[in-house]
Amino acid sequence: MAAQMGGQPILILSERTQRTMGRDAQRSNIMAARVIAESVKTTLGPRGMDKMLVDSMGDIVVTNDGVTILKEMDVEHPAAKMMVEIAKTQEDEVGDGTTTAVVIGGELLKKAEDLLDQDIHPTVVAQGYRLAADKAHEILEKIAKKVSPDDKALLRKVAITAMTGKGAEKSKDYLADLVVKAVLAVAEKEGDKITIDTDHIKVEKKAGGGIEDTELIHGVLIDKERVHSAMPKRAEKAKIALVNSAIEVKETEIDAEIRITDPTQLKAFISEEEKMLKDMVGKIQEVGANVLFTQKGIDDLAQHYLAKAGVFAARRIKKSDMEKLARATGANIVTNLEDLTKKDLGYAGIVEEVKIGDDEMIYVKECKDPKSVSILIRGGTEHIVDEIERAIEDCLGVVPAAMRDGKVVAGGGAPEIEVAKQLRTYAKSVGGREQLAIEAFADAMEVIPRALAENAGLDPIDTLVDLRAKHEKNGTTYGIDVYEGKPKDMFEEGVIEPLRVKTQAIDSASEVAVMILRIDDVIAATKLSKGEGGPGMPPGGGMGGGEEFD
Repeated sequence: MAAQMGGQPILILSERTQRTMGRDAQRSNIMAARVIAESVKTTLGPRGMDKMLVDSMGDIVVTNDGVTILKEMDVEHPAAKMMVEIAKTQEDEVGDGTTTAVVIGGELLKKAEDLLDQDIHPTVVAQGYRLAADKAHEILEKIAKKVSPDDKALLRKVAITAMTGKGAEKSKDYLADLVVKAVLAVAEKEGDKITIDTDHIKVEKKAGGGIEDTELIHGVLIDKERVHSAMPKRAEKAKIALVNSAIEVKETEIDAEIRITDPTQLKAFISEEEKMLKDMVGKIQEVGANVLFTQKGIDDLAQHYLAKAGVFAARRIKKSDMEKLARATGANIVTNLEDLTKKDLGYAGIVEEVKIGDDEMIYVKECKDPKSVSILIRGGTEHIVDEIERAIEDCLGVVPAAMRDGKVVAGGGAPEIEVAKQLRTYAKSVGGREQLAIEAFADAMEVIPRALAENAGLDPIDTLVDLRAKHEKNGTTYGIDVYEGKPKDMFEEGVIEPLRVKTQAIDSASEVAVMILRIDDVIAATKLSKGEGGPGMPPGGGMGGGEEFD
C-alpha cells in the first residue's frame, strides 16, 4: 500500500500485505461466516444428517454435533473462526444448541447483507440487532415455564430432547434416565441455590457390548487394575484408605553414601528396609482398611505384604480420580501414611476388579450417599461409543442448566416463531431505520423452524405459514412435529429445552454478527519466512504471501 505525496510514493504497508476494504471486506466476511453456518445447518433437528470428518492421519469422526464438526474442520478464514468460537462458547456455557447458535448467526449476517445493499449503514444495523437481542431475551423470559429441580419426569424430557437426532437415539429413554439420576446424585442444595458440578460425574467409555449395556455406577469407576495377582479380586463392605504418598522406602533428600564393609551389615540394611515396608502395611491393617488407593507407587515387596494381608490395592491413581473417590466414599485423602486413622476411611459396598473388553477396571460401587458417580458407556464400535459420549455430554449440560435456572421453553422451533412474531410488533414501536434491522432479526429467527422442516423433507414455506397461524391464536408452545409434518404443542409432545440454551444462542449469534458487520477493513500480512530471498531480493512466491480471502 502506497500513498502519493508531491509525486513521491510513500510505502506504508509491506508489498506482501493484502488488504480488503469497505463493502468488499464486509462481503468476504459475511460469505465466510455464512459458509460455516450452511455447513452445519443440515444437522439440525431429529431428522438432521450426519457429517463424516476425515483428518490428515485418516482418522474418522462421524457426528451431527455442531461444535464437534466445527472443531474438526480446518478453518482458515478469520471471520469463519469467529463463527466457530460461537459454537465453543455455547458448548462451554450450556452444552447444547451449538448448531442453533451458528445457524442463527449466519442468517443474521445474510439478512444484514440485504440491508447493506439498501445503503443502510452497518452501525444502524448493529444497533437494531442489539435492540432486537435484548427484546428477544425479554420475550423468552416471559414465555418460559418454571420447573422444579425435583421434577424428574420433566428433566428426563429435557435430556431426551437434547439426545434426539444423535447416534444414541434408539436408547435415548434409558440413557436420559441414567443422566438425570447422575445429575441428581451430585446436585447439592445451599439454601435456595442448587450447585451442580458435572466434573463429579465421571464418564468412561469402552467399545464392546451394546448401547443398552451403558451403566451408571453409584460410586467411581477407575481404569486401573490391582497391583498384585494374589490380592483378592473383590472386597465387600470395603473400608477404603486413600493415600497421597508412595508405599515405598523413601530416598534420602541429601546425596548420601553408605559404606558397607561386612555382609551382616548388608543383611541388616535390607532387613531394615523390609521392616519399614512391613510397618507401612501393618499401619494400613491396624486402622482396618481392606482397600488401598494411592496416588503414587507401591514397592514390589509392599505389594507382596499387602497381598498376604488380603488388602485390595491399586496405585498411580489420577489426582482427579482420588478426589472423586473421596466424594463418593466419604474417605479423607491422607498425605502421610503415619497420620491415617479409622476416621479417614471411606466405605463402599463392593470394590472389585472386572474385565471390560480387553482391559481390567476397578468398580467402587454401592456407596452410601455418593457425591460423585460414574457412567460407563458401551457400544458396538469406537465411533458409536464416541457419538454416545457426545450425546451424554450434551445432556450433562442441559439437565443442570434446567435445574439451576428453573426455567424451560418448548422446542421444535416454537420459541423462535414466537420471538419473531413479537419482534415484528416491537419493530413498529421503534421506527426509524433500526426498525428494518429488527424486522431482519425477526426473519432470521425463523431460520430454525425452516431448517427443521427442510431437514425433515417438508415444505418450509407451508410449515412456517402453519406455525405462524397457530402462534397468532396464542399457541406460544406450538412447534413443528417433524415426524408428522404438522404443528403440535411441544410441551405435550415432551420436546423441552432449558431457557438458557435459547438465550445463550441468541446472545452469541447477535454479538458475532454485530462484530463482523462493524469490520470494514481486513489487513492480512505474513512475515517473510527464512530462505525466501534475502534483503532487497523479491520473495520466492512473488507478491502473494498474505491470506487469500474469497
